[in-house]
Amino acid sequence: MTRLTPSAAGTALLALLAACSSAPDAAEKPADPVATVRTAVATSGSAARTVALYGVAEAGAGAERALAIEVEARLARIAAPSGTAVHAGQVIAVLTPTPTSRLEAAKAASDASVANLALARAQRLRADGLMSNAEVETARAAATAASATRSAVGARAASLTIRAPADGTVQALTARPGDIVAAGVAVATIATKGEARARFGIDPVLAAQVRAGQPLQITRPSGGAPIAAIVAGVDPQVDPTTRLASVFARFAPGSRVSPGEALGAMLPVGGGVTSGVVLPYAALLDDGGRSYVFVVKNGVAQSRNVVPGNSAGDSISIASGIAPGERVVVAGGTAIDDGMKVRDAGK
Repeated sequence: MTRLTPSAAGTALLALLAACSSAPDAAEKPADPVATVRTAVATSGSAARTVALYGVAEAGAGAERALAIEVEARLARIAAPSGTAVHAGQVIAVLTPTPTSRLEAAKAASDASVANLALARAQRLRADGLMSNAEVETARAAATAASATRSAVGARAASLTIRAPADGTVQALTARPGDIVAAGVAVATIATKGEARARFGIDPVLAAQVRAGQPLQITRPSGGAPIAAIVAGVDPQVDPTTRLASVFARFAPGSRVSPGEALGAMLPVGGGVTSGVVLPYAALLDDGGRSYVFVVKNGVAQSRNVVPGNSAGDSISIASGIAPGERVVVAGGTAIDDGMKVRDAGK
């Protein structure tokens, strides 16, 4: 039996403790994370300066008619809500006079009655030689004006049944039964059957590069064949809500587009194409205004600042920051960090 000397035993114990303490470290050391992404190769090419626009179809000039009332009234019933196709003469809404309107009508009737009595008295006094012809004519003019006012108030009160002036579609009827509508305010509008147009929002800087007569392709969110159209005009005034200018487009004859329909369009601007490196648009990322892509080399993703150029469909040209042939991340880029190992799911 071999006995260990005290020094030898101590040495063995220290070796055993060192082995035990180092074993967990080796087991707990995490492996470098590997993210799964999809990549594509940057190519040489060109991209037309094209912008995607979003907007809505609206009735063309002269195709909308406002239906207003001339006295204050309360909305009693809606017969044809917004979006209803109506025929000429069809009832759209029924209103009733408010107490204020009734008081106005009563006053007009009373004033007319008093004026007529004054005229009759003036005529009797003139017959007795107690009033001049000029005084009679003054009374006659007052009676005529009062009668005209009474008739006008009555006519306004009779217009509280709103009817469609022509065939079309009811729009902008937002009041509810019980609401009071002020005099002169439109209760609804009618979009008559006529030429429709499209209105799109556009960056005010790009609006200056758009010209009337330019062709563009309009699409519907529901799909279908593109609709041919041309730019009818540009309004550079910026909408305070969207911060966008407006581009108006005119449809080709026979296009079946209804006012209020959501639309999209692709519009060439700037007149021409730019050459350089082209990437799938999905590769381009943004961080507070900084444009960048992830370039993959030897299985590692590296963040690279780029200067984007024109876009065309699903592609975008890159003015600087990347060379043809480099592989970029096109899916999964938002979940990785600079220097992270990646694996291409497409390989």
